[in-house]
Amino acid sequence: MTRAELRASLSLAGIYMLRMLGLFMILPVFSLYARDLAGSTPLLIGLAISAYGLTQAIFGIPFGMWSDRVGRKPVIAFGLLMFAGGSVVAALADSIYGVIAGRSIQGAGAVAAVVMALAADLTREEHRVKAMALIGVSIGISFAVSMVAGPIITGWIGVQGLFWLIGALALSGLAVLYWVVPNPAESVFHRDTQALPAQFLTVLREPELLRLDFGIFSLHLILTATFVVLPLVLRDFVHLETPQHGYLYLPVFVLSLLAMVPFVVMAEKKRKMKAVFLSFIGLIAVAEAGLVVLDDSLFGIGFLLFVFFTGFNLLEATLPSMISKVAPADLKGTAMGVYSTAQFLGAFVGGTSGGWIYGHYGLNAVFILGAAVAGLWLVLASGMRAPRHVSTLLVRVGAMAEDQARLLSEQLLGVAGVAEAVVVAEDGVAYIKADKQLLDRSALELLLAPAEAA
Repeated sequence: MTRAELRASLSLAGIYMLRMLGLFMILPVFSLYARDLAGSTPLLIGLAISAYGLTQAIFGIPFGMWSDRVGRKPVIAFGLLMFAGGSVVAALADSIYGVIAGRSIQGAGAVAAVVMALAADLTREEHRVKAMALIGVSIGISFAVSMVAGPIITGWIGVQGLFWLIGALALSGLAVLYWVVPNPAESVFHRDTQALPAQFLTVLREPELLRLDFGIFSLHLILTATFVVLPLVLRDFVHLETPQHGYLYLPVFVLSLLAMVPFVVMAEKKRKMKAVFLSFIGLIAVAEAGLVVLDDSLFGIGFLLFVFFTGFNLLEATLPSMISKVAPADLKGTAMGVYSTAQFLGAFVGGTSGGWIYGHYGLNAVFILGAAVAGLWLVLASGMRAPRHVSTLLVRVGAMAEDQARLLSEQLLGVAGVAEAVVVAEDGVAYIKADKQLLDRSALELLLAPAEAA
């Protein structure tokens, strides 16, 4: 990566992180605060927590398409202003309905796809995977920081103060956008990061992709439903004050991140992806079922949260990788667009269903829901094919005629280790999936050298 590419990647990861902090810091504390709001019911509390998921799912792909026409930075700025505005609405609300409106506005500022597209504009094809990895790491860090910092900060400034802080974070993202992020020379459509609406049916017809979409839907359903009631368990059964929740989550997250590393290595390096994947879905189910039994034991809850977040963090990290392995080489962006929509719909369904079930059947019923959804996911995932151990390579080959692109695709498929190759003439890019252990790099470079030179 050049210095400019690294600067672009890190600054865009920072914007993504600031926005995700705003979405997630409210998760571990809102149900504690919401009881005092006018009109509050368990269902509406769950809706307030998860309303962002619905609007994010609705506007995520359209915002990406809009940015192709009017530019990346104006759309990102508009989305950040919407996010800040939603935070102000929630901060000023004196009823649950005001918070629902604010959270809905926050989600409607759906700039995730646009940030990815701008990152693609600012990085060369051969370095784009690194840029996306940096943004992915920022998401994981922001989630962990949110879970720890949310309760601690709320103890200092309250939930209304937290909403004001979230609004300020969004505005600071504007400063990063215009003062740090470079301006792209041009903005073009990138098949590896953006959704192509004409190909949605192609992606939706692929059973393996649908299994993974159901997986991320289930994972975020379980997470959001759990946090409708878990803060109440910690306060009312374990008798922890709100700031102490953060001090519980801190060691849980540190230990869970350390615990998952060997299994990530096993999945990728030892090629045990399916076995590890299924095992960790099982861990989620066990943790949720355990919370039904050990809902009044601090040690028991701490251990089960360690189990839960070890599973959650690994699955959250491996699911996008599996999408990349399964999706057609030239439709990764479309597959990820559907995947992201499923993720946010899962959060919305989790919050609303968790709130409704809590209101009608009590706390433990929500954990039973989580265990049941994880069990269903495990059954569906057990039928999947073991993912191919391939990596995505993007190579700019320059403009060429359609028949030349077809010929080059066929030639690339003849290289040892290449599992899939599509050359898109209008993009001037070769989208390649290859097994790096088997790939004949010299043959690949020899074949691509004339195209790159052209």
